[in-house]
Formats: sequence, structure tokens, C-alpha cells
Amino acid sequence: MIKTEATEEQIINGCIAGDSQWQTLLYKQYSGKLYTICLRYADSKDEANDYLQEGFMKIYRSLEKFRFEGSFEGWLKRLVVNCCLDLIKKNKKFRFEENLDSAYNLKIEDGVLEVIEAKRLLDMLQELPPGYRTVFNMYAIEGYSHAEIGKELGISENTSKTQLFKARKSLQHMLLHLKGENFGK
Repeated sequence: MIKTEATEEQIINGCIAGDSQWQTLLYKQYSGKLYTICLRYADSKDEANDYLQEGFMKIYRSLEKFRFEGSFEGWLKRLVVNCCLDLIKKNKKFRFEENLDSAYNLKIEDGVLEVIEAKRLLDMLQELPPGYRTVFNMYAIEGYSHAEIGKELGISENTSKTQLFKARKSLQHMLLHLKGENFGK
């Protein structure tokens, strides 16, 4: 019987040995956090589940490469982000625009952010076009630079900047609409 108080090293070594109990424990301990990442990149919950499944397959295949340097959770998150990006690129789900003419000219008003819940924000991210959502996640949440995003997605830095700008404007527009719904405007 495997203890839930197991160390990361025990879990990793058990998974590397191919023990399904250790794999289940790894999944139970990290699937919630990793699923949230998948939701940020996916169009739907079903797609996020697919991303998570592919992510864990990649994790199990890659565990021998973990060197016990730095955060194991951070390493897992990076693998899942890369898996999401690979699946998005494979499915050619995004289209990038470099023209800023269609972007909104909005400012976030006071009180908007106090109204929104985390789930609604996640729903808003899923409403973004895949290109906007992917760049927004990579830049604003994962901490990639525009140069890194461009290299990873095969786009120019300027295209990355444009996608981020449009994502932010779209989210601002959604937030203002939400504020109007919540305040009866």
C-alpha cells in the first residue's frame, strides 16, 4: 500500500519503475493544478481533459529526465504547457493577425475586477480566439517573452505582441460587459 505522505522522490521512482499505484498517486496529487492549465489553453472542458491525458502520458514518459533540481511541480507545469502548445500547433487551431485596426480602445474601470470570479475569468479565456488565448497564456501567465512565443509558435515577435494586445482588449471588453450585467447598466 502506498502512503499519501510519500516524498516526490518516492513517487517519481515508483512511476519510473512502472508501478500503477505510484502513477495514480502522482495523478491524484497534481491533476487538479495541471487541469487548470489545460483549461486555459483549451476551447472546452472535453478538450482540456484530452490535453491533461496527453500531458500525463508525456509526464510518465519523461520522468527519468527530471534531475531533482528546482521545483517538481514547476517542471510538471512546463511539460503540460508544452504539451498543450504541441496539440494546438498540431491541430492548427490558431490564426494570427498583425493588424491592430480592429482592436478595442477600452479602459478597465474601477470595480470591474472585484466582480469577477476565477471560474468566470477562465470562461472568458476560453471565449478568446485560440491565437489570442495561446499568446495571452504564454505571456501573461507562463512568463514567456515575445521572442520565446514567436519561436515556439513560428510567428514574429510583433505578431505575438499584437495577439497579446488584442487578447487584453477582448478581455477588457468582456469585463466591461460583465460589469454592466452585474450593476444593471
